[in-house]
Amino acid sequence: MMQAYRMSLQVNCSSRLCVQLLQAACLSTTTHNNTKNSYELVVVGGGSGGCATAAKFSSRLGKGKVVIIDPADTHYYQPMFTLIGGGMKTLQNSCKPMSKVLPKKADWLKQSCVEFDPDNNTVTTEDGSKISYKYLVVAMGLQLNYDQIPGLLEALNTPNSGVGSIYSPLYVNKTYEALQQFKSGNAIFTFPNTPVKCAGAPQKIMYIAEEYLRKHGKRDGANIIYNTSLGVLFGIKKYADSLWKVVESRGMTVNTRRNLVEVHGASKQALFQNLDDPSDTTLTDYEMLHVTPPMSAPDVLRSSSLVDANGFLSVSKDTLQHTRYSNIFGIGDCTNTPNAKTAASVAGQVGVLRRNLSAAMSGTPLHAVYDGYASCPLVTGYSKCIMAEFDYNGNPLETFPINQAKERRTMFIMKKYFLPDVYWYGLLKGYWEGPALMRRVMHLGLKK
Repeated sequence: MMQAYRMSLQVNCSSRLCVQLLQAACLSTTTHNNTKNSYELVVVGGGSGGCATAAKFSSRLGKGKVVIIDPADTHYYQPMFTLIGGGMKTLQNSCKPMSKVLPKKADWLKQSCVEFDPDNNTVTTEDGSKISYKYLVVAMGLQLNYDQIPGLLEALNTPNSGVGSIYSPLYVNKTYEALQQFKSGNAIFTFPNTPVKCAGAPQKIMYIAEEYLRKHGKRDGANIIYNTSLGVLFGIKKYADSLWKVVESRGMTVNTRRNLVEVHGASKQALFQNLDDPSDTTLTDYEMLHVTPPMSAPDVLRSSSLVDANGFLSVSKDTLQHTRYSNIFGIGDCTNTPNAKTAASVAGQVGVLRRNLSAAMSGTPLHAVYDGYASCPLVTGYSKCIMAEFDYNGNPLETFPINQAKERRTMFIMKKYFLPDVYWYGLLKGYWEGPALMRRVMHLGLKK
């Protein structure tokens, strides 16, 4: 996931000032450990999955046996970006210097990975160095492809354009600015025709925006529109049913199978395509436009021999081991496991990866199985949240012995105040492996 933001930063930032502001916000540092050319374990990517994996195995293998390859100065807690877009948190609240979150016993190679050579057990970095490994974990996250929508980058980089996106640290503040500047007209929120990280976020920011406009006396003049490429509001029926009630009670419009294909910033219009009839396009005026960009695995991974036909790291959905190279594992959003791509999914995968990679290192069979656990705290405003939890099959896998499909203030408090600490001090340090144990306790051992 950090890789995705780094690539967004390189491609989309129009000036060095953007980079300087982001680095200053988190007091970033470029200091890193000395590295060598051969390691027991190489971890490519310093996001949540990479940090957690490196923390676990550098503690087990000892100092100097594990290296993390990632060029970013700053690590972001991305689930907070939705709250930042609604003015409830700041960008500074969401980040820490990378040097402060990476495990001290692991080396840090502050470089981009530019090539994988799994047949020779090496990766190549941007300075031409070849790093060899016995085992490799790929944790590169997703790449944000804002440039695939003509006119979007120009609109995002134009002051007071009304266009924002909570998916990038470059544009998340523009979302709140657009809310504050909104007068009347269409407020449009989009979901692209690609896999995305945190599939609930595109509508979470919509619910927050709607409540903001109500609180500030602008709701009567606003048309709230959600244009999604999907055929449903949310993929898990139990929670979708609750979300439809929220949408209907608050007078929002949902258009399914609608994909954003172009932005006309000068005229404040967005072009949408009907995915069921590609010849059918609609040009819609907007006062505010929130864009969820198309996403993919990073280009360097997509161009390697490690991916499936769709360009994602090819791993067993059960064991997280690569389907062709037994000494390679994957974790997080860059893999082709068919789960929702969320930070909670990474937590659910961490324990499976720990057990199976340890087994591979000791030459024993891999027994740990990932059940597809994912969680999406569906924030529906400034004080309520639906806490969706589910598995590979779309079955609810709820931690608490209550109906989590109901909007609750307690779940909002957990999302806003409790989960960030779980992330920084639990997941990144390798201690938090998801709520499975807590779920069994809460349900008196009657659930997984």
